Amino acid sequence: MVDGMQLVELIEQAVTGLGYELVDFETSPRARLLRVFIDRLPEKGSVDIDDCSAVSNHLSRLFTVENVDYDRLEVSSPGLDRPLKKPADWQRFAGQEVQFKLRVPIGNQRNFAGRIVGLQDGAAVVAVEGAERAFPLDGIEKARLVPRF
Repeated sequence: MVDGMQLVELIEQAVTGLGYELVDFETSPRARLLRVFIDRLPEKGSVDIDDCSAVSNHLSRLFTVENVDYDRLEVSSPGLDRPLKKPADWQRFAGQEVQFKLRVPIGNQRNFAGRIVGLQDGAAVVAVEGAERAFPLDGIEKARLVPRF
């Protein structure tokens, strides 16, 4: 049986080997439900149902071989409100709107929204209310893109 970190590494290696990016991974209590969020590389378009099915089938076989105990596996795209998890995400999605929450408030504010400018010296640069501000990545608790229709 693999532990939590080994499971993430196993999934990331398998997903990357199939030509996708592991965006996020979630488990339910006791790891009975495994949720895997995948995306294509930027130049390859977006994820469709066939992609999710292919990754799901591959992971199911891999989990059998690796003796991973689970009840249900869900593979999906990250959605339009994609979470930003890696430093490269802040560069990749420059120009898009984002909402994020800080681990520790600045003044009395923890929640921010703005347009991503990019990444600089380990900090996300975001235009907030017309002014560019840098937020250290390790201080960001969670961040999501804001879809515009």
